[in-house]
Amino acid sequence: MLIAGVDEAGRGPLVGTVVAAAVILPKNHTIIGINDSKKLTEQKREELFTQICAQALAWHIASASPAEIDQINILQATMLAMERAIAGLAVQPDKVLVDGNRCPKSKYPIEAIIGGDAIEEAISAASILAKVFRDRQMIELDRLYPQYGFAKHKGYPTVEHLAALQAHGIIAEHRRSFGPVARLVESSITLG
Repeated sequence: MLIAGVDEAGRGPLVGTVVAAAVILPKNHTIIGINDSKKLTEQKREELFTQICAQALAWHIASASPAEIDQINILQATMLAMERAIAGLAVQPDKVLVDGNRCPKSKYPIEAIIGGDAIEEAISAASILAKVFRDRQMIELDRLYPQYGFAKHKGYPTVEHLAALQAHGIIAEHRRSFGPVARLVESSITLG
């Protein structure tokens, strides 16, 4: 039975896309150390990313944009990114396992597993691909806007990020529907 694991990265940040990955691992893969991406170092995630992409029967990474997040909300945008990741698989799975308590639409049998990224290897692999891909996006955004510190906080609402928002304003990639950004948008409308 071919199992596709699906997970996301980037629901909580104030900036950038929400990313989802779908992975079908072969039974006889030789990848050691696959785990929930949050339990791995950045270097280990990068190493595993390369191995997963090389050995997976199929994998696909997809996202939903900040504009989509603002339009349909973060939960629906996450489901949309997951649907896109599943739809992008070059091999059809017999079943899809998703980390969490909700399932996106799928033409395949699908099941949500709470804490699945820690217990189901295919979901762990998907969590690694999604996390590495999103972190790379944040590093690229940091090159364009170094004053925000995206490479360090990855877009999460840290003290540093909130201070940068106050000092420099919002950029196109910020999610306008998220509290701290929405408040800035409102205050600039009132002031302007």
